[in-house]
Amino acid sequence: MQPTIDIHCHIMPGVDDGSPDMKTSLEMLRIADKNDITHLILTPHHKPMHHNVSPEHNVLYRKELQQNARAEGIRAKLFSGNEIYYSDETVDELMRGEVCSLAGSDYVLIEFHPTNPYKAIQNAMYRVLTAGFIPIVAHVERYSDIVTKPVHVEDLIEMGCLIQVNASSIMGKYGFGISSFTRKLLKKELVHFIASDAHDTGNRAPQLLECRKYVEKKYGDEYAKELFFTNPANVLRNESI
Repeated sequence: MQPTIDIHCHIMPGVDDGSPDMKTSLEMLRIADKNDITHLILTPHHKPMHHNVSPEHNVLYRKELQQNARAEGIRAKLFSGNEIYYSDETVDELMRGEVCSLAGSDYVLIEFHPTNPYKAIQNAMYRVLTAGFIPIVAHVERYSDIVTKPVHVEDLIEMGCLIQVNASSIMGKYGFGISSFTRKLLKKELVHFIASDAHDTGNRAPQLLECRKYVEKKYGDEYAKELFFTNPANVLRNESI
C-alpha cells in the first residue's frame, strides 16, 4: 500500500477549535502514524473577524510541532496550509499572502457556511480560479444546496474545482444521508481527496486507514490510491491533477 497523505486536519496546537496544546497534537500525530499517514498539511481555520494565525506564525508553529514530533520518534512530515472560510476578502487576502495555500502550492482549501446557496459557492469559486488559484472544496457533503442537487458537484469540477470529502462522512459517522451522498460521488469518481478533518483524539481523530480499506474494496485500488496518495502528492509537488 502507498503511504497516505492527509490534506485537511486541525492538529496545529492552540490556534483554532482543533488541538488545544502540544500534548494533544503529538497524540493526534501518533494516531495518524498508526493509520499509515506519512504526510499532513496542517490547515487551521482562517475565518472573517476571527483571531487567525498569521502565515508567519503558521510556519513557525508547524516547525515547532515538527521538531517535537521528531523528538518523539513520530515519522509524519508536516506542511503549512489553511482551511479558508470564504468571504469577500478571501481573494485579496490570497493575493497579498495573508493566508496560506496548501504547502505553498497553487491549491487552496475553501469552506463555506452549510446553508450557502450553490450560486454563491459557484461565484466564489469563479473568483478564486480567475485569481490563479486552484480551489479544493472542503467537505462538500456539508453544503445542503449541493447535497440536494448532486449535479452541482459535476458543475464545480467542470469549472476547474476539486472536491474533498471527510472519511468520517463516508463511514457513516454523520448519518445515512451524508454517507449515501459521499458514496454516490465516489461511485461516479467525483471526489479527488479523502481527508480526516481531524480536530481531536476521539471522535474526530486523524483516522483514515479504515476508510481507505473500504474504498479499496468498494471502488478499487487504483481510485483509492488517487484519493489518498497520488492527488495529495501532486498538491505537495504543486503539479496538475
